[in-house]
Amino acid sequence: MHSVRPTRFVPGVAGAVATLVVGLLAGLTGWPDLVAVLALAAYAFAWERVVALGFRTRRAVIPLVMLAAGLLAVVLLSGQAGAVGGPYADWLDQARAPVIEGLDPDRGLLLLGVLLLQLSTGNVLVRLVLSATGTMRPDLLGGLQGPARTIKGGRLLGPLERVFILGLGLAGNLTAAAIVVAAKGLLRWPELSSPPEQDKVHRLTEYFLVGSFVSWLVALAGLVLLG
Repeated sequence: MHSVRPTRFVPGVAGAVATLVVGLLAGLTGWPDLVAVLALAAYAFAWERVVALGFRTRRAVIPLVMLAAGLLAVVLLSGQAGAVGGPYADWLDQARAPVIEGLDPDRGLLLLGVLLLQLSTGNVLVRLVLSATGTMRPDLLGGLQGPARTIKGGRLLGPLERVFILGLGLAGNLTAAAIVVAAKGLLRWPELSSPPEQDKVHRLTEYFLVGSFVSWLVALAGLVLLG
């Protein structure tokens, strides 16, 4: 939501409301689970505000640390979570679609979350890492000028490649993901080699490599969670 609709408070509120709705539909209404859902909703709102602040003040390390702490807490406390049920589990039990028929409700909810992570949220994570490492906007930092010297299309290519890698991994063909890596490198080569100044080429290459590896790690992390 932060990437799709970067309006003050709207993305955070939308994330918090979505968390509450999914928790209620999944039947997580017992006191321990309800407290956890409320805490996650508050965390979703707070993290989006910290992300916005991080981009505005160029302190991207803060939201990255907050995200890491939140993920660690969720993993450590995951054993205390109740089983998924409610209207969501009833609908999934009656579904006859090829992909979701017979799917475990817990795994189905996790699969949905991992898939959504590959979209705009993955782009936000890539931007945070690029900003934290000082490799953001090489066209400005390196003095590059002109549309031909700016790497474009990453906001669309990133989600596409992550979903592609995730799909190949779930299909048991993770080795085929090397095709995505090789193809992206070949397609980006003209942009990386076009500036005549060597130091500017280095800046573009660093931007490309850091962004690409973070993007691929987001997809691989999703596969680890689903494993």
